[in-house]
Amino acid sequence: MPIVGGLDIHRKQITFDYLDTGTGQVQRGQISPADREHLRAWLARFSGRGDVAFAVEGCTGWRYVAEELAAAGVAAHLAEPADTAFARGRKRHAKTDKTDCRHLRQLLAEGRVPQCWIPPGNVLECRAMLETYHDLRREHTAWVQRIHAVLFHQGAPALGGGTLRTGPGLAALRAAAAAHLSPAGQLQVATALDVLEALEDRMHELRHQLTAAARRLAGAKVLAARLYGVGPIAALAMTCWLGGAGRFSSSRKAVRFAGLDVTVWSSDRKGPARPAVPAGTAGAALGPL
Repeated sequence: MPIVGGLDIHRKQITFDYLDTGTGQVQRGQISPADREHLRAWLARFSGRGDVAFAVEGCTGWRYVAEELAAAGVAAHLAEPADTAFARGRKRHAKTDKTDCRHLRQLLAEGRVPQCWIPPGNVLECRAMLETYHDLRREHTAWVQRIHAVLFHQGAPALGGGTLRTGPGLAALRAAAAAHLSPAGQLQVATALDVLEALEDRMHELRHQLTAAARRLAGAKVLAARLYGVGPIAALAMTCWLGGAGRFSSSRKAVRFAGLDVTVWSSDRKGPARPAVPAGTAGAALGPL
């Protein structure tokens, strides 16, 4: 590529460093503020050229940057952050935005960028919905735990498992709160129940959207059909983050990527690596995707 460069993304600015290999000229600077509009305007300088490539680390903000690069006809290379830092080696100078850009540009020029998969738009949308659903589930669990904590803290009788999932159970909770909790404790429980109701409404709506998306995605349908205990939402999540058999040269690597093996990486590089667990059907099922 006659023009290769690196982009370092931050909330306030994007720092750039690119080299025109034909002239040997290096351009450095910043795009501020960091948003689509200003990035698009900056990329206009490469309009009509098909020989431009930029590398960007896969950190928060990479999505809109990669999309704008592709829209401008610029090749986008997404670099894995940990491997990119490892490729830098031992630090001899302070780490700055400028040095990060230069490092990405040099890796790209040498063909050593640790590439990450850039998913298509529909997969990115599914990822965003899955992350939202996961956040809602965690919030729901936290509010249920708050209710149990308030009851225990004030000495109220313990509730059975699944009490909050039924109408009679909710009625029993309200009765226990009125009989055994202080006014502040009753307010805590009432607030928690209101929040849980709102969370459940939103999760119900989102669950329908995710299930519909899973029915449209071939990989999710295959996983749900072939893996015992895997439902449409779990299958959709596995498909969107694993991305198919082409991303990995072996099922062992897919298992490690998913965090299913017990190998421990030590920062001092002195810890012994334990063997990975067998890949089993989870890795083998990636084949049809």
